[in-house]
Amino acid sequence: MNSRPYGPHVRVSACKADVLSGESMLLTRLNYRPRPKTRKPCPGRLRFRWRLPFLDHQGSLHFYTRNTHFSFWTFMAGKEPFVYIDGEYHPKGEAKISVYDHGLLYGDGVFEGIRAYNGTVFRLREHVERLFEGLRVIRVNIPLTKEQVMNAIVETLRRNNLADAYIRLVITRGRGNLGLDPRSCPKPSIIIMTEPVLPAHGKEAREKGVTAVISSLRRDMVDGTSHEVKSLNYIQSVLSKFQAIDSGTDEVVMLDHRGMVSEFHGSNLFIVKQGIIHTPTSAAGILHGVTRARVMKLAEELGYEVRERDITPYELMTADEAFLTGTMAEVVPVVKIHGVAIAEGKPGPVTREIIRGFQRIIQDPKEGVPIRETIAIPAKTRN
Repeated sequence: MNSRPYGPHVRVSACKADVLSGESMLLTRLNYRPRPKTRKPCPGRLRFRWRLPFLDHQGSLHFYTRNTHFSFWTFMAGKEPFVYIDGEYHPKGEAKISVYDHGLLYGDGVFEGIRAYNGTVFRLREHVERLFEGLRVIRVNIPLTKEQVMNAIVETLRRNNLADAYIRLVITRGRGNLGLDPRSCPKPSIIIMTEPVLPAHGKEAREKGVTAVISSLRRDMVDGTSHEVKSLNYIQSVLSKFQAIDSGTDEVVMLDHRGMVSEFHGSNLFIVKQGIIHTPTSAAGILHGVTRARVMKLAEELGYEVRERDITPYELMTADEAFLTGTMAEVVPVVKIHGVAIAEGKPGPVTREIIRGFQRIIQDPKEGVPIRETIAIPAKTRN
């Protein structure tokens, strides 16, 4: 148990393991034993019950009930988390870049969303490989090697005492002028943010499934601003999300310029038909998802045939099963699309087996890079 003053009258106590797992609250019945009634209450200690609707101390600490959103920033260390910016670490409230940065002005940059599970950064090398592919396409050169980027991510997690986290790695073209000419940006910006993980869809979604609508917006052609590059320009996905909100669904299915199924607005798409798993090809303008690739491998390990091919909206709505994959979503069944129930309108057996398998592999240290380790830098790339 750790206990430290927080503010003039509030005292915070918590087990670090409980904080990282998200299973406890400050001074709940789980981790605080009230003083005997025979003693006088301590005026400097607050005792909270199961339901704590909201606590805001100096605008930085927020707690809710166990099953809803909460933040552990100040709770963990008495200060804000650190954000990595160009080799330096800044408290979250002081982490800033220039308003002249072309990432802000034009969406000129790339990013990665990464997960850490139980002290291991899941598929870190694969995420960094994809990042560098995107940098090569948009012609941004950074002064770090892949190994140095991975070490910076791991060090940021260490500094923030996070074992389970969502990691956002952002690289922009950097500060320039108000024109489009990339030559006005001499130095790219490298940003790493880490936060306690808040899944895009919770356990209930995995058990019951989510719904989706087919968007009227189309994914760009692969010879245009291809979505194969994980760029900072997500306006099409944002506008599509509004269609999900307006229709009362959870997700949005994107079609390509031909009318073929591409992906969801922020995740990859799979269907199951007669025991065979199908997913759209690169020709549909999909993002080459890291989770997608691992799920395809997992499906083959489980004995399923996986085919990459064109999928029509009709095939999607008449599939036996459908599910989505993504870094934040993991694997989630889709049970209704555009008002049409997928088969019986509940998660199917293949999807459930994929979910169980994926939950196993994310806990395997071999599936990523342990936070406690430093990635070796090849001698020829050292400064």
